[in-house]
Amino acid sequence: MIFLELVLQNFGPYSGKQVINLNPKIDEENLRPIILLGGMNGGGKTTLMDAIRLALYGPRAQCSTRGNLSYGDFLNQCINNKVDPVADTRIELLFEHIENDKPIKYRVVRSWTKNPKDGKDTLGILGDSDTWPDALVNIWDEYIENLLPLGISNLFLFDGEQVKELAEQEIPPPIVVEAIRGLFGLELADRLAVDLDILVNRKRKEFADTKDLANLEEIEKRLTQQQQDYQENEQNLENLKNQLQELEVKQQEAFDKFIYDGGKIAAERNQLELQQKAKAAQVEQVRQLMCELAADILPLALIPNLLTQVQTQGEQEFRHRQIQISKDLLIERDQRLLSWLSQVEIALAEVEKIQSFLVEDVDNLYAKTLQMEAPWLLADDETLSQLNNLIYHLQNSQISAKEKLAIIKNKEEEIITLERQVQTAAAPEDYTKLRQAVEAAQNQVVEAKANYETIRRRLADLETIIGKSKRELSDYTVENTKHKNNEHIITSAAKVQETLKIFREKLTLRKLNKLEEEVKNCFLYLLHKSDLVHRIAIDTNTFGLSLYDFNGKPVPKHRLSAGEKQLLAIAFLWGLAKVSGHRLPVAIDTPLGRLDSSHRSNLVERYFPSASHQVILLSTDTEIGKKEVETLRENEAIAREYLLKYDSSTRQTTVVENQYFW
Repeated sequence: MIFLELVLQNFGPYSGKQVINLNPKIDEENLRPIILLGGMNGGGKTTLMDAIRLALYGPRAQCSTRGNLSYGDFLNQCINNKVDPVADTRIELLFEHIENDKPIKYRVVRSWTKNPKDGKDTLGILGDSDTWPDALVNIWDEYIENLLPLGISNLFLFDGEQVKELAEQEIPPPIVVEAIRGLFGLELADRLAVDLDILVNRKRKEFADTKDLANLEEIEKRLTQQQQDYQENEQNLENLKNQLQELEVKQQEAFDKFIYDGGKIAAERNQLELQQKAKAAQVEQVRQLMCELAADILPLALIPNLLTQVQTQGEQEFRHRQIQISKDLLIERDQRLLSWLSQVEIALAEVEKIQSFLVEDVDNLYAKTLQMEAPWLLADDETLSQLNNLIYHLQNSQISAKEKLAIIKNKEEEIITLERQVQTAAAPEDYTKLRQAVEAAQNQVVEAKANYETIRRRLADLETIIGKSKRELSDYTVENTKHKNNEHIITSAAKVQETLKIFREKLTLRKLNKLEEEVKNCFLYLLHKSDLVHRIAIDTNTFGLSLYDFNGKPVPKHRLSAGEKQLLAIAFLWGLAKVSGHRLPVAIDTPLGRLDSSHRSNLVERYFPSASHQVILLSTDTEIGKKEVETLRENEAIAREYLLKYDSSTRQTTVVENQYFW
């Protein structure tokens, strides 16, 4: 399939009739895949994507701005605000596809006016034949499903928000899961299972008597109501889950504001002030001990030199006294020795020599005394001993004083820190507001969790009740239905249901193996780190991606950069499109997002020219900038360029052909 032309008339910001040629063929031989449309945010890029979807799928289209609007209200919303109320709003999409080995062109036309009757538009199909297109209008939904199924259309018509959501979530969003199920053919198996249930119920009614029929209808009615209740509660549960996530974010924001604005410190103000008083008391206690030291011998630390001199002088005078006493004792001993020598038979000359030696020895000892300073301190032994004790205790007092000064310094620093914390605390009235905001957010989260849990339990109960009703319906049929064909159909249907279950599992595994390889190849092709990932696995239930390195170890998704996550998401969509087997155009709205320069270059050079035979890019000037568009032009990848000029004063957009931002 190739989109050839898109015509907008009074649609969204596009006033009047504006024609966009989407044909990627420059001539019969040259095909350049990219159709580039540039526009600023709010200028109508997404509106073009909605127009393509609306033209193809009508009421089933998944348009960006529809939300919960009815189809009629949505059509009214799409009408240009400057248009005459009676004028037509019109969308035309001309496309070509191969049918019976021949190219066939169809122009899908949808038109409506303000407040369309029955909330519908008028659908017209113009083609090469005069008869077939008219009949095609009645079966258009079935026909387009064969060309571009709605379930997988999001693999080919997607936007940057879809890529961002897919990149940030651990499992694909529901819209992508739906596309995967459509791609794998699981929707057909599910539809067949539902058809089998309908067939079995029909057979029950055909072969049951009047009483049986009434009982069957009552059970079926009850089962239908239970299933409706289950769907409603399931939707409510999903809404509550989203609401709970939003409330948890708000709760965290309130708590962060509570911390940032000093609420936490304000809540601890009393404790901080008590700590401050306790430390001040400790400082005062240490200072009192310092005063006691100062009242004792510590002031003597101011005259350490004098104390040292006194100690030295006392030791010298003590030595002087010892020498003096020794001299007197030696003289007395020498007198006794000489008296004894005079009594023994020793020559007089020898006695005189001995006497001369003794006198000289005493004189030498006395000479040492003369060298010493004359005593003036005149301290006794007890006083000197007390002086030594005083100096020893003074040294201990100095050490104790230093320790206490260090304690005082540390405590004062702690007091200053506490004072700063108290000063940053929020004022009482601000603290009250912050605390109330946190409590309100917490209460909302608690209430939402309680509601979520209530509905979750209700769903579990309904699942049990539905299972019971189904068993009751089955048992009733087995007991009351007599016809052999009916029994055969019911029995066969149960077997087919089981076979379908096995078929779905095997089909999923077979498709996933091929998809895993395609996604890995696409990711490595887009990524400039070829050694980051060796294998990609896809969960069979959630379709979540798991990455593994060359050693078989998991690569956590949070280790990837924001750009790498986006490339992985694009590789996932690209791989799905390849596996689908459909040769279809690719349209991308806001394609580059938060990619850095290297990843952006890979996407521009490798993905855009290769994504499909026709790639429609809707970009701002910051995504596909001057460098990127020049690269695409040099590679001859661009077939046509358009600029969507938006006039903010009139809120109208004009399509300018053969022009881009640069």
